[in-house]
Amino acid sequence: MSSVVIAGAGPTGLALACGLIAAGVPVRIVDKREGPATTSRALGLQPRGAEVLDRLGALGDLPGRSVRIDRVVAHVNGKPMAVLRVGRPTKLVTRPGLLMSQVEVEAALRDRLRELGVEVEWEKELLSVAQDESGVTLSFPGEQVRSTWLIGCDGAHSRVRRAAEIDFPGVSIIENFLLADVRADLPIPPDTVSVWLRADSMLGAFPLPGDRVWRLMAPARAEDVGSGADGVVDELTRQLRDHAGLAPSVVEKALWTSTFRIHRRLAATYRRGRILLAGDAAHVHSPFGGQGMNTGLGDAENLAWKLALVAHGAAPDALLDTYEAERRPIAREVLASTSSLTRLAVGDTPLARVVRDHVVVPLMNRPLVQRLVWEQSSQLKIHYRTGPLGSRTYGRRPFGAPRAGDRVPDLPCRRADVSATWLHAELGARWALLSPTPGEGEAYLAVVERHLGPAMSVVPLVATTSGRPCVMLVRPDGHVAWRGRSTTSLDTWLRHGLGTTAHHTPESEET
Repeated sequence: MSSVVIAGAGPTGLALACGLIAAGVPVRIVDKREGPATTSRALGLQPRGAEVLDRLGALGDLPGRSVRIDRVVAHVNGKPMAVLRVGRPTKLVTRPGLLMSQVEVEAALRDRLRELGVEVEWEKELLSVAQDESGVTLSFPGEQVRSTWLIGCDGAHSRVRRAAEIDFPGVSIIENFLLADVRADLPIPPDTVSVWLRADSMLGAFPLPGDRVWRLMAPARAEDVGSGADGVVDELTRQLRDHAGLAPSVVEKALWTSTFRIHRRLAATYRRGRILLAGDAAHVHSPFGGQGMNTGLGDAENLAWKLALVAHGAAPDALLDTYEAERRPIAREVLASTSSLTRLAVGDTPLARVVRDHVVVPLMNRPLVQRLVWEQSSQLKIHYRTGPLGSRTYGRRPFGAPRAGDRVPDLPCRRADVSATWLHAELGARWALLSPTPGEGEAYLAVVERHLGPAMSVVPLVATTSGRPCVMLVRPDGHVAWRGRSTTSLDTWLRHGLGTTAHHTPESEET
């Protein structure tokens, strides 16, 4: 079986490692840092990100330790103009977003990784990379490693990406952006995010877990910011005074500060031979909208099950090309939407300010707009139906039923032992075969197991909801792989969709 080295122990690398190890693929995860990060820019998990961690067995008690946000209040020129209700359940979104530090997410993933028997190798700086047709040779201080695959999850300045000579074109959106986690007595409810918009400036205040801990964030001209942490805090407290009328004394203590430039960049390709990219190594964008860490987690889960099939010899290397085909368009869309949101929020042109203040912000009070914004930001609308694995739909599809490539709702179902369960709880590194009646899925299960092989786990489930007459094969990332009523159709999809090869042709034909 082939082995994998993952460079970078952030959320993307850790999630990828958990998914691969749970699927039985040998993994080493290395990072050049001395140890885990203690500060981070990313603030939380969208419902999709929480769903990924749940399938990986890493969500744990994070929901109980997070801040639940009920509303976002937008002020224009000092006056509250819109109250955006967020986190409320809809038909699509049934779990809340979780506001917490990326540090907490990484710790939960490391704990899960440890349960699976693997530790992060810290202070392991990648010095050089050389690949050939059969693998990749990696050089670290005092050690040379041979691996079948190398995955770069090592951030925006990825050494893996540079070694693979993959271009990373893009533009700067904001030259100087300030962040500070502070202990402060802000007159804001702890379930509320406040945003102040004025002319070409904006300020945001986000509650964080802990005693009166808030994150303040705002763009600022470099010449207006003094040196060091004190300069960042002085500028942010000045903006609190100007935007919200709050005295600087409300900020008691700065816990962490950062200054950075917001870029929009997208890797020219996600794969070069036996080297692949994921997370910030493949795409970076504005933090507005809270999509970054969650997009990286989606990359990790998508890549994990595909690389597991290839590593176990159940599918050809060409399956890995579907990773870029499915995930790069998602990143491109996130880059476009977050860039537009950023330019609108900071009002970088007179027209943008007029549209923001008199059109967009007032519209945020409408329930329909609020639902659409919440569902879009949740990432649960992501689908792959137009990609290479979702372009074929086998069998007749009832109106409203998910198509190949769609995310499957978390359906109630039961296992063969008649135990009640939920579909997504049975996934993780496993596939699921969902049939409408007991016993009906046995012939289909035999076809799937012949293709995926004994190393890839497939759990048979029976749907307990009506109106689903088809058999459905669900990918480990919760998307429909195939649906239909024919074992021949399923066999065809496995051969031509995934490129797998069965040991022999199935005897069953039409069901």
